[in-house]
Amino acid sequence: MTTYGAIIAGTGSYLPEKRLTNEDLSAMVDTSDEWIVQRTGIKERRIAGSHESTATLASHAATKALQAAGLEPKHIDLIVCCTATPEMNFPSTGCFVAASLGLDSTPAFDLSAACSGFLYGLDMATNCVKSGAYKNVLLIGAETLSRITDYKDRSSCILFGDGAGAAVVQRSLDAKRGVLYSSLHADGRGWELIYSLPGSRHPLSESMIAGRQQFMRIKGRDVYKFAVQRFHELLEDAMTKCDLTVDKVKLIVPHQVNLRIIDSAMEKLGIPPEKSYVNIDKYGNTSAASIPIALDEAIRSGKLKQGDVVVFVAFGAGLCWANAVVRI
Repeated sequence: MTTYGAIIAGTGSYLPEKRLTNEDLSAMVDTSDEWIVQRTGIKERRIAGSHESTATLASHAATKALQAAGLEPKHIDLIVCCTATPEMNFPSTGCFVAASLGLDSTPAFDLSAACSGFLYGLDMATNCVKSGAYKNVLLIGAETLSRITDYKDRSSCILFGDGAGAAVVQRSLDAKRGVLYSSLHADGRGWELIYSLPGSRHPLSESMIAGRQQFMRIKGRDVYKFAVQRFHELLEDAMTKCDLTVDKVKLIVPHQVNLRIIDSAMEKLGIPPEKSYVNIDKYGNTSAASIPIALDEAIRSGKLKQGDVVVFVAFGAGLCWANAVVRI
């Protein structure tokens, strides 16, 4: 029986043109550039325009990933769109992306695991192609978090931005490349640390809107503690399971949650800060889009090349956390 591997054959990303800087935010809420940079490392973030949506951002990133993989839309066997801010409750954002690519029968669906979404999707796409059922899976992480951000809440509005990243996960007979390891975790008991209404538990109502409860809510200190702990555990797990040393890893690409969290975890593990790929200063936290955007930038800038080993770690609402090891 043939044993298949799963490689990342091409990547793409897309960021809206509009920039929301710390100076812009200081005119909206009681904050400052210095305060935001010291606590998060964020200097600006991108915001979707009035004619943009999660699906349009996703479609742009997907088109670039297909081009990088040397494929046409017709070569895609499955579309998985990871997002916490879908186009609408239903149909799925994945279906909108498929339609934008001119596809009329290719299966497509959404996956919801918040900031860990892309790594959850990568695990699923990997298993899909390793099974032999699919050859090319278009995996997307896309968010328009600005649409659920409360710009009167200075503790949360400084954090989030919009964007999309995509990758083509392709069946391969090359056992030395591709996804070497991944693990997924969740603990729903911590859902109150970060969540977004409305839903079937709390349907949209006038009182909800009056209390601004339709916007995302986050317990920043608790999320910070959770992320620091999981970052450390996920990195150690990936390094141990794949028998990796610091020298064997080209880059660590974390979910872009907070620069202090990333730096703290790297320091605790004794890993040089230059081993991590960070772009949170430019884009803020883009949830499921953050890792594929960073991956695409690292590849296109030459910081990651074929044969290099990269470690991904992510953590967020759910609570969910995940890791993956890939040889590009």
